[in-house]
Amino acid sequence: MLLRRFTSSLLKKPSMAAYCARRFCLPVLTICLALLAGCGSMPSDTSASGQGGDNESVDGRVIPPNVQTLYEQAVASMAAGDDMEASLRFQEFLLQYPDYPGAHVNLAIIHSRNNDDLAAEASITDALILDPLYPQANNQLGMLLRRQGKFTEAEAAYTRAVTADPDYALAHYNLGVLNDLYLQRLDAALRHYERYQEIVGEDKQVMRWIADLKRRVIATQRSANVTE
Repeated sequence: MLLRRFTSSLLKKPSMAAYCARRFCLPVLTICLALLAGCGSMPSDTSASGQGGDNESVDGRVIPPNVQTLYEQAVASMAAGDDMEASLRFQEFLLQYPDYPGAHVNLAIIHSRNNDDLAAEASITDALILDPLYPQANNQLGMLLRRQGKFTEAEAAYTRAVTADPDYALAHYNLGVLNDLYLQRLDAALRHYERYQEIVGEDKQVMRWIADLKRRVIATQRSANVTE
């Protein structure tokens, strides 16, 4: 069951409207766009239904309309899969607003989906230098660390994200996936999946994972009782 869920998660592409696949993705601009990290029918850091990807919003900062337009065009290019155009526009945006972490996060997402983890790490670092608690940057860091097999460090990064923003659904989703598939902490996985559901509303795929986890938790408890 777990192997089947894991395999299917690798086959699906994340979508911004679908939060990228069950465990490996994240949002930045609050618009529904087809996103960025690889989603699937089993938990994966790349997606969570109904959320959007990691395209950053401009944090409510007052910026000139033409620069706002530039950022929105970059996000649109990103959603359309034109990573080169999106990257150029985000870089142009950063020339004028170098202290905006969201643009760095979106560059990290672009690098990640082009399998350039070194460049992704550099962009994440740039974002975290500006704001060490920036939720989307920590979420992306968690996904990067998970891909590297550094599960404890990934958990710490995701936890920083939900600590900074308790309603950050994608980070709860990714914590659920991490605990479910990699750390085998069923109770923690269940808690984060349920929190994700509370935030985003009904997600039928995650509902199935929750039901499966509850069965596994009960089975584990019964086995423990028999052993005792």
